[in-house]
Amino acid sequence: MGEGGRRPGEGQVKRGAFDLLGRVYEYFLSQFASAEGKKGGQFYTPRCVVRVLVEMLAPYKGRVYDPCCGSGGMFVQSVEFVKAHATGNGNGGKTKADVSIFGQESNHTTWRLAKMNLAIRGIEGNLGKEHADSFHRDLHPDLKADFILANPPFNMSDWGGELLKDDKRWKYGIPPSGNANFASVQDFIHHLAPTGYAGFVLANGSMSSNQSGEGEIRKNIIEADLVDCMIALPGQLFYSTQIPVCLWFIARDKKNSRFRDRRGEVLFIDARKLGTMVDRVHRELTDNDIRKIADTYHAWRGDVDVGADLRVCPDTRANTQVRPYQDIPGFCKSATIEEIRKHGYVLTPGRYVGAAPQEDDGEPFEEKMQRLIAQLREQQAEAAQLDAAIAKNLEELGYEG
Repeated sequence: MGEGGRRPGEGQVKRGAFDLLGRVYEYFLSQFASAEGKKGGQFYTPRCVVRVLVEMLAPYKGRVYDPCCGSGGMFVQSVEFVKAHATGNGNGGKTKADVSIFGQESNHTTWRLAKMNLAIRGIEGNLGKEHADSFHRDLHPDLKADFILANPPFNMSDWGGELLKDDKRWKYGIPPSGNANFASVQDFIHHLAPTGYAGFVLANGSMSSNQSGEGEIRKNIIEADLVDCMIALPGQLFYSTQIPVCLWFIARDKKNSRFRDRRGEVLFIDARKLGTMVDRVHRELTDNDIRKIADTYHAWRGDVDVGADLRVCPDTRANTQVRPYQDIPGFCKSATIEEIRKHGYVLTPGRYVGAAPQEDDGEPFEEKMQRLIAQLREQQAEAAQLDAAIAKNLEELGYEG
């Protein structure tokens, strides 16, 4: 018998059963979300979007929090990420995931789905004793998280903001009662530890809206140097909406010694052209897409490069080298806060990354113009011949002029 009275390999078998059951559960969640359309999006965030957030933030160790956790997908992917990238412990095994999970969910049924999702995977987490709205009944008021991953409801208008005008979380401005986007952003910032990171999904309007004071709140957050990275995603990723969304990444301390000093800088990534259609209405980001986005961020942030993988455990960073970052026209750009000021504090990546360079086909410009003009003349001549033929046919049929 093994340790604790277990037979050799019993733990691995049990772990494998948890993983299999978890994958089956996630499959049915995704299928149900697809069938339910907009309602399904209330509890399920597409796996590829969750993976981008997790691969970017690399939550190896610490407190992971999601104040609108839906069915718990952020937590599952965080733990799976740690297991996939864990380093050896010297005994032939792998380092245990050293993360503590905190969350809450306002919908009772969805809260139960989240608890079930964690339970069938053998993941412990504090989701509170019951469902609760994080705006009006914060179940973790004193929590300062190392990582926040979230997908709050887009443009929620009935969040009860008029009752929270004096809330201590609104450090950067009182959010409008008709839209909860910047209430969510400030709630996330409030719950971050001094060196914490947040990654979350928002509607594209959050990057440029100036309505009801939202532009002023965004300006204050930018001037506080909290915005670390902005990503524009392609459309059709979500079951609940066909509109494109963006990812915000917030860093409490850009001078954080784990990485390079990035104060006064923001990385913009335009990923709108990435992804593959999996059916007529839904798109997914591929493994290569996710790797391209995450590796760009890690290179810019100053993560160390171990082999070909930048997403390495922070504890293994000694004696390694940083992979250099480079702007790529049409895809990514490292901009200064001064540049963002000149753009009126708009955070849309397309404003900064520019256009992708056109491939040079090797044909000199003058020769190409002559060829295209000759081709145009030929097409005009063909069009004139067709017009004449049509007119003649009409005349023969007795339809003149």
